[in-house]
Amino acid sequence: MKAIVIHEFGGSDKLQLTDLPRPEPGPGEVLIRISHTSVNPVDWKIREGMLRSGMPHRFPLIPGWDAAGTVAALGDGVQGFAPGERVYAYCRKPEVQWGTYAEYVTMTASAVAKMPASLSFEQAAGIPLVGLTSWQALLGAAGLKAGQTVLIHAGAGGLGSMAIQLAKHVGATVVVTASSGNHDYVRSLGADHAIDYNQENFVDAVRAKFPQGVDVVYATVGGTVLDESYKVLKKGGMLVSVTGRPTQEDGDRWGVRVAYVFVAPNGGQLREIAALIDAGKVRPPAITVLALEQAAKAQDMNRTGKTRGKIVLSVG
Repeated sequence: MKAIVIHEFGGSDKLQLTDLPRPEPGPGEVLIRISHTSVNPVDWKIREGMLRSGMPHRFPLIPGWDAAGTVAALGDGVQGFAPGERVYAYCRKPEVQWGTYAEYVTMTASAVAKMPASLSFEQAAGIPLVGLTSWQALLGAAGLKAGQTVLIHAGAGGLGSMAIQLAKHVGATVVVTASSGNHDYVRSLGADHAIDYNQENFVDAVRAKFPQGVDVVYATVGGTVLDESYKVLKKGGMLVSVTGRPTQEDGDRWGVRVAYVFVAPNGGQLREIAALIDAGKVRPPAITVLALEQAAKAQDMNRTGKTRGKIVLSVG
């Protein structure tokens, strides 16, 4: 099968197009013939070796954790799927090696779901990682509910695009940070207030609108942004991060709760997201489609942090 691999950590020049044997599904697994995958920040972080201490890696390594395609084969004991069905999945495995920048991937059946019927493969490919991350962070860890107010950082990115819509679905008031050129986009997704992080201090802007603070901060950006985010929370509010790991000491100092979410595969939640999409309550992020052979360009674009929505790779 055609695949993009790295044989050592390094820059985007380490990504190589090669041919590898097609994997076979083991017991309880689904073999997916991938039509499209997508690019996430974790992909280039893995490529550069930034996650080597926290996750086991093995070379040759195929990057990528998102997949949209069709069922090619089923392992022993798998029920509920049929060859040829359109499916999507978040394909993170315990060991980082066999990812989705490839024509085929095997994945535990419990992590696979039927695609939203209303979407194309390229649209569906951009959803699993960002959809599950935002679901598990906002609806799970933060317990966001109707009547609450949430600040979502980087609202025009892949995570933000899904988070805005899920937050609105549960009835929250949504504040986002985004460059001015993306304000129409985030508002089209349901954002109630948009703050231009290039022109405004987000702490001052949020406090001006909500003097008592917000109930939840969804931190999709780390560093100083994460550190400053405590200042916009109500006492007893919740900071949930998917980048830097907040400390309980910081939470105690500001009188708020903290959580860190590292997204887990979950086919059941993907089915719920698919139902929302097919009901017209959530739409996929904006996408930019490139060929699999342009994986290096795609990762470089993603690394800038300035892309709207998701970058999707067409596998074939």
